[in-house]
Amino acid sequence: MQRPIHTLERDLEALRAAWADSMPAFGARLGGAQTEIEQMSDSGLVRVTDLLAQVRRDAEALLARAAAEVANRSGQDFGDTGLAKTQGFHSPQRLIAASTGASRSDAAKLIAVGTATAERQTFGGERLPSRHPHVAAALQAADLSLEAASAITSMLDRVAVRADPARADIAEAGLVGLASQVSLEILLRGVREAEARLDQDGVEPREEELHQERWLTMREDGNGMVHLHARLDPESAAPVKAAIEALVSDVLRRREPQPCGEGPVLEDPRSIPQIQADALAALARHTLGCTQTLTPLAKTTVVVRMNHETLVDGIGHARIDGINQPISASTARRMSADADLIPAVFGRDSLPLDLGRAARFFTRAQRLALAERDGGCASCGQNIGYVEAHHIDWWERDRGPTDLANGVMLCSFCHHTVHREDWRIRVTAGEVWFIPPSHVDPQQVPRLGGRARFELRADAAA
Repeated sequence: MQRPIHTLERDLEALRAAWADSMPAFGARLGGAQTEIEQMSDSGLVRVTDLLAQVRRDAEALLARAAAEVANRSGQDFGDTGLAKTQGFHSPQRLIAASTGASRSDAAKLIAVGTATAERQTFGGERLPSRHPHVAAALQAADLSLEAASAITSMLDRVAVRADPARADIAEAGLVGLASQVSLEILLRGVREAEARLDQDGVEPREEELHQERWLTMREDGNGMVHLHARLDPESAAPVKAAIEALVSDVLRRREPQPCGEGPVLEDPRSIPQIQADALAALARHTLGCTQTLTPLAKTTVVVRMNHETLVDGIGHARIDGINQPISASTARRMSADADLIPAVFGRDSLPLDLGRAARFFTRAQRLALAERDGGCASCGQNIGYVEAHHIDWWERDRGPTDLANGVMLCSFCHHTVHREDWRIRVTAGEVWFIPPSHVDPQQVPRLGGRARFELRADAAA
């Protein structure tokens, strides 16, 4: 049986080798005294960073196992002879927090992940697998971070009473696979989507809990600055977020050079947070006295997406563009009563989704359809409010058509990166694939993008 520390030892050896290989062959570079890291080549630094992250995951996995065992030996059955109390701590969380120098909440997360992924034992002494075997295996292989493991296991534990075990197992495997490919932020979107599918009856109660936790406070400090702090549930946040993002996007769009020199470039030194603050103030002024809709808001709509079955029978969940948390069918219906409903049903004859070379710019219907497929920036996952529809095969250079199969939603950064670094994009069966250049990945293995990154795995649990 492989020792738990073997993986850490193996990856430490790989780190030592990569560190040595990353150093210049003839000593330090010119420019004065430098640390070893400052002397590394670019490719060597990236390799060392990847291996340091691997070693960190190794250590976190071992620490979670140790924390769970500390908690096990500190249980109530031991009374005052439990491990934590004999070491002078009120609880195992306090002991782990003191050992790691982290907070008690972080210590509790270590214990929870370690407990959720540990092997179990029957009263008769028989060994049983972990409650979450896919997460446990990925942790042991250092393919999963502690934060990702916590997000997946805590969600699965929440739905365990109501979810079908087979579907939950499929969802767990899919989320573990997703976690190895994307950032934690994208993974959390997949976790929320999987939870809504595994526990459809739980969407509305969770939604009510979020609604009850909403608040906004305002106070003025001694320097004359007014502080606004808010926590909003998805339904309350949707129109606020959509309106502010529309105003911010309008500013950012006018900052960029226009095609064919149409219009001047906006000289605006403000940061994004400053633009957002000014947008909020503009919305308030408009509400108090304006008689006309602010121009960027005239075309802004809160888009609620749900399938036809959910709309008819009221069972299931829906999504609001720009909000990752799923909402219940009843909330989607209530929102549609207050505003024009834009359903996520595309491709009817009344919606000309394929324009060929007849028009250069994507229509509103096309952008909504692309947003449904890509869920924001198809590459990095940036919020839907900050992305635009772009031609995969360029309109002028490649004579690319203005069709859905030739369209992709990208944020400005990813759009420029794709062109500058010569990434290729392929759309197959409604899935967006990004093919990296050889200097990024010599094998040029395609990377799945768009909403399919997490929804395909969730669909497997449906």
